Amino acid sequence: MVNLIVADKLNYRSTQELKNELLELVKGRDTEPLKTKVNFYNQELQLYFEELSRRNPFPVVADQLPIVLGVWTPIWSTIPFHDSLPGRIGEQSYQIFHDDGFYANIARYAPGHQSSFWKKVASKLPTYDFMVMQRYAVRNDNWCIQNVGIFQAFRNREIPLTIDDADNWFTDVVNSKVKPDLEKGELPKTLKLENLDKNTIKKFEKTYLASPLFEHIYVDRDLRLVKTQREPSQRPSYTIAVRRR
Repeated sequence: MVNLIVADKLNYRSTQELKNELLELVKGRDTEPLKTKVNFYNQELQLYFEELSRRNPFPVVADQLPIVLGVWTPIWSTIPFHDSLPGRIGEQSYQIFHDDGFYANIARYAPGHQSSFWKKVASKLPTYDFMVMQRYAVRNDNWCIQNVGIFQAFRNREIPLTIDDADNWFTDVVNSKVKPDLEKGELPKTLKLENLDKNTIKKFEKTYLASPLFEHIYVDRDLRLVKTQREPSQRPSYTIAVRRR
């Protein structure tokens, strides 16, 4: 009964009010444990997602393509993969869509950056930049996503990963590594990842080999609500992303 009352109230909010309330609800909560975030979605956010879904200005997938081009930052997500490595910096995490059919999730990881004690200890250690690259297309009014590679780089902790840096890295890897492999008609069947433990590498291999399901529950020019599943039997994950460029 309570959910019905809340849903009815949301129905009378403007779309901008719903978006503002949703962003306020998740502020500062992306670092919570995954179980906490899943419960938070079920108890608080799901009704917002459902109401905004009914108002999606671009329900036809083909119409979403030009809307998503550019750079976004995921500000809240229940994707387990996002925090497989410690120390992800939220404001230096990017989702970049290029108009050539390539899409990248890029994030900087700096273990200890949120702790005043560990920050001093880790200040001279390099940061770890991580990129999951995919190809995207539309078939039968559905997003089709194919993983094409996972890439890593160690960089100076004192120099932030800017949008331009992330975009340039993405472009360089596409041109120097991915397109040559595609021209040969093949993509790497195994991952070459260094300085990671075996369990973490196995997790990334599962991600790489999967053909993820991908759906925009809501999308406009400054906000995306995305539902993803690595495979149909997996629990759906939800992501809120805001445009950066």
